[in-house]
Amino acid sequence: QVQLVESGGGLVQAGGSLRLSCAASGNIVRILVMSWYRQAPGKQRELVATFTTGGSTKYADSVQGRFTISTDNAKNTVYLQMNNLKPEDTAVYYCNADALQAKFPPRGNYWGQGTQVTVSS
Repeated sequence: QVQLVESGGGLVQAGGSLRLSCAASGNIVRILVMSWYRQAPGKQRELVATFTTGGSTKYADSVQGRFTISTDNAKNTVYLQMNNLKPEDTAVYYCNADALQAKFPPRGNYWGQGTQVTVSS
C-alpha cells in the first residue's frame, strides 16, 4: 500500500502564491509518475500538472507559466508551486501517484486526501 499526504493549501488573495506538497510513503519500489489534479465545486476533476520519472513535465493550458511541478526523489515528494493565483484556481487539489510497489499487484495508482486552495478576488 502507498499513502499520499498533501499539505500547503489555504486561503490567498488573487496574485498571491502557495506551494503544495505531497509525500508518498509505504511499499514503494519506484514512483513512475506524480501528478496534481484539482476539482472545483460542480466541476469534473482535471489534470493540473504531471512529472514523470524521466523528468518530463506537462501542464494544463490554464496554469502554464504560473504553476511549476517538481520532485524530491529522495523524499518521494512532489511539489506544486503556484504563482499569480486567480479566483478560478479555487479548488480541492489532489495528488496522484503511479508507482511500482513491493507487493502484488506490482503497480498501483493512488490518490491523496486533497487540500483546499481558495483564492479571493
